[in-house]
Amino acid sequence: MSAASSAPLRSNRSNRARTTARARRRVALTTGAAAVALFVSACGSGGTSGGGGQTGFVTGADGISTADKGERADAPDLSGETVDGGHLDVDDYKGKVVVLNVWGSWCPPCRAEAKNFEKVYQDVKDQGVQFVGINTRDTSTGPAKAFEEEFGVSYPSLYDPTGKLMLRFEKGTLNPQAIPSTLIIDREGKVAARTLQALSEEKLRKMLDPFLTGESGGSGGSGESGESEK
Repeated sequence: MSAASSAPLRSNRSNRARTTARARRRVALTTGAAAVALFVSACGSGGTSGGGGQTGFVTGADGISTADKGERADAPDLSGETVDGGHLDVDDYKGKVVVLNVWGSWCPPCRAEAKNFEKVYQDVKDQGVQFVGINTRDTSTGPAKAFEEEFGVSYPSLYDPTGKLMLRFEKGTLNPQAIPSTLIIDREGKVAARTLQALSEEKLRKMLDPFLTGESGGSGGSGESGESEK
């Protein structure tokens, strides 16, 4: 074959190689984008909205929302199997302040805040306060147990792999897509405060403190300025 006749063949092979490489890059970028989108939707702050509804929450500049006593919704039935195989009913804690944290072992922000929750829990558990977790989207209890062991979590967590417990909350109270989330249930069993973000130790204490000192009774507990979510 002459050099002149072989040149188009080399050119065709080169073009095919470039086309294949571009196609592979497009697939890789598309797959990567899809993975990032899935991760963000599965584990993020979810903003400050709980999906509408007349919740009565007022959101402070720090992202912590509170509701006046007369505006608070009843906490739903939160009972079932725990991560360690026991049984828990949050209603048994009525008369205590309950700090309810929604988490998953797969969620980096949950891992970041776990030690903060355990530290604050140890400080306040003798003041009529009970911490309870809701573990979600872990397909088995193994990773959840490993999470609790790694971070020294001593309070119980309900095992809720499909999120059915979260769907029991009144619309606008809790966004099931916002992991982690934290709610405070007052001594009467009503949802008094919430935040749809990971919490530092300082923010967790700020959120909880008004309920340790006789209740602020309303939006003043989370900041001077706020936006009503009614």
